[in-house]
Amino acid sequence: MRAIARRTGTFTHEIDVRGHRLVADEPAEHGGDDDGPSAQELLAAALASCTATTIEMYARRKGWEIGPIAVEAEYTPAERGAPTRFRLVLKLPSNLTEEQLERLSVIAAKCPVHRTLDGEVMFDERIELVP
Repeated sequence: MRAIARRTGTFTHEIDVRGHRLVADEPAEHGGDDDGPSAQELLAAALASCTATTIEMYARRKGWEIGPIAVEAEYTPAERGAPTRFRLVLKLPSNLTEEQLERLSVIAAKCPVHRTLDGEVMFDERIELVP
């Protein structure tokens, strides 16, 4: 997977991902133009959408018609001596059985973004000079 961010404004970046274009920016109170969500907000959005998709794919494989769902993701970035904290709220229909709710809760934590954030992360960084 690959994403390329190119600056188009003060803190505004166009991001190319697999033929799609997103815009990220900082809010005005941080010196940006607020042309899009911040990178931190995109991280929360990635977790929310991945969790929702994972739940829906699992339910489909099980043949469960679960109806509309929503996933709310919020997080507080790490500060010195404290971990990053994520809060997920799964909003699921009230007609699901206890077994379905339990399985969907377990599977939600297995979405690829959740696993990435929960696991060890390593970075390989380098600088390339361009004309």
